[in-house]
Amino acid sequence: MATIKDTLAYLLLQYPHKSELSNARVTKMVYLADWHHVLKSDRQVTEILWFYDNYGPFVWDVKDTAEAEKSLFRVASSTNFFGNPKFEFEILDDNYQPRLSDSERESLDHVIESTKRLGWDSFIRIVYSTYPIVSSQRYSFLNLQKKAAEYRQQKTR
Repeated sequence: MATIKDTLAYLLLQYPHKSELSNARVTKMVYLADWHHVLKSDRQVTEILWFYDNYGPFVWDVKDTAEAEKSLFRVASSTNFFGNPKFEFEILDDNYQPRLSDSERESLDHVIESTKRLGWDSFIRIVYSTYPIVSSQRYSFLNLQKKAAEYRQQKTR
């Protein structure tokens, strides 16, 4: 299992549109990678315990990691279109080598490739359409391994 630090670093290094690397987008990209990886290998990329709140799958783990790793990441705060706080990530060391397995990289690359051309509305529709979200109640934790088993069972019916 990869650390959040290495997962975040990989996304920041590889994602082509640096101006889109807000906390909301990056956190949901990590969720998508965790979900993809569970479907492929029955384990997440990260150790995050995902929570389904008003904003879909969300946790503060990614932002907290970026803020704790000040020598590697910069977290800039600004205001979004609606006047709410917005946090954007930047990697400070372009030569950093994240320690990830091949399968973890494949899941992260899959998410990058699948979302890099999407505006926010299309991106968030993908996130909200994932089985863990459509099959769970808001304000609950998402056990991705359990949800993957349910999903596979649904597909065989």
